Amino acid sequence: MTISSPHRTMARLLAASALAAAPLMAAPALAQDAVKVGFVYFLSGAGAAYGDGARKAAELMVDALNEGAVPAPYDKVGINGVPLEAIYVDEAGGVRKQIAEYRRLVESEGVDMVLGYTSSSNCNALAPIVEELETLTNFFHCGNPGLFEEVDTDPFYAIRSAPMGTMDQVGLARYIAEIYPDAATFSGVNQDYSWGQDNWAEFQAAMTALKPDAAFKNALFPQLGAGDYGSEISALAADPADITFVSFWGGDADALMLQANSRGLGMSTDFAFTLGTGVINGLGQNTISGTIVGGRGPNSYLDQETELSTWFADLYQETYGAYPPLSAHVAAQGLLGVKAAAEKAADGEGALPETDAIVEAMKGLTYETTNGYPITMGLHDGNQGVSATAYGTYTGWDSETDMPIIENVTIYDAECVNPPEGVKALEWIEGGFEGASC
Repeated sequence: MTISSPHRTMARLLAASALAAAPLMAAPALAQDAVKVGFVYFLSGAGAAYGDGARKAAELMVDALNEGAVPAPYDKVGINGVPLEAIYVDEAGGVRKQIAEYRRLVESEGVDMVLGYTSSSNCNALAPIVEELETLTNFFHCGNPGLFEEVDTDPFYAIRSAPMGTMDQVGLARYIAEIYPDAATFSGVNQDYSWGQDNWAEFQAAMTALKPDAAFKNALFPQLGAGDYGSEISALAADPADITFVSFWGGDADALMLQANSRGLGMSTDFAFTLGTGVINGLGQNTISGTIVGGRGPNSYLDQETELSTWFADLYQETYGAYPPLSAHVAAQGLLGVKAAAEKAADGEGALPETDAIVEAMKGLTYETTNGYPITMGLHDGNQGVSATAYGTYTGWDSETDMPIIENVTIYDAECVNPPEGVKALEWIEGGFEGASC
């Protein structure tokens, strides 16, 4: 479904006319005491294992930004000198609840923007309402390519500063082909909704494109939040594949790893968790050695050292006593991306630019992140971010540093693992990654 707002179209035309007539004209600003931001994460249920890190990062970043304590280029107080006011909402409870909560945030709370949402079902349901209510909303946790390929095909107020999940599958397939060239058979365990189904389809296509003789065994889709994976583990053990692909997140990922470990399944198949650094955060040394791990980008233990990434990791550990999980990085990036766009759009300090000006400034923007790798808003007319990604293999625990040992870490550039503009993700993979630069 294509979303088209007459008001938005007029705003675009007016913005374009104004830009042509007076290129140096300042973006209109909203005088206010605070920038109200709605943050929506899973704060209860199985998803809280993922959402907890996101909320902690948001709280940490809001405080640091309001104090002007974040390293450059984010050292201006709040957003463009206006302090942030946070409102937190629990994403648990289903789509109907989230639609009601979103309308409450916008129509009753009067938020300036909404950041968050992890469930692809929630993102897909909310995208049309985002365009209707003309409120900047950053769906940075959702990864399904269908959000902008099928649901909101002409996005404006809906943006996604984190890369699509496509990057996870393509990066993993390239990693397996390079590091595990003898792997020939593959199974998958993925949650039974658009996220898990899309990921398995993309992984199969990517693996086939790179290894035409790849054979696929079990394709299992337990319900989101099932908790008990005894039947799936039995099926995998009865006919083990060389590698078992898993795109679980949150408590589901931790539960599957624990149950598989207790039954020794890691002895007969190598697991590949696209959100594997999150499992390490949750389980530590109970993570199965030999598991291939990703982090929805080079997040958490796969980050690289920069002034900003070091500051973030140190402050997170000092505040919460743990290394920042991938959900913390993605949440921080979602806020920093909007801040960078708003300050790019602003003329002078002390006011928040109009929402349309912030969205326009987001298009094509490249901004620094807490994992040390930049994100560029390069797809879907600048509403979709792309970045490099990384994979490695967990092999044990370093007792001296109290950190996981991850070997064979390999970085893949954004142009290697993301489709080009105007091409649907699955079609790009099935066509042999035309235009990829690796």
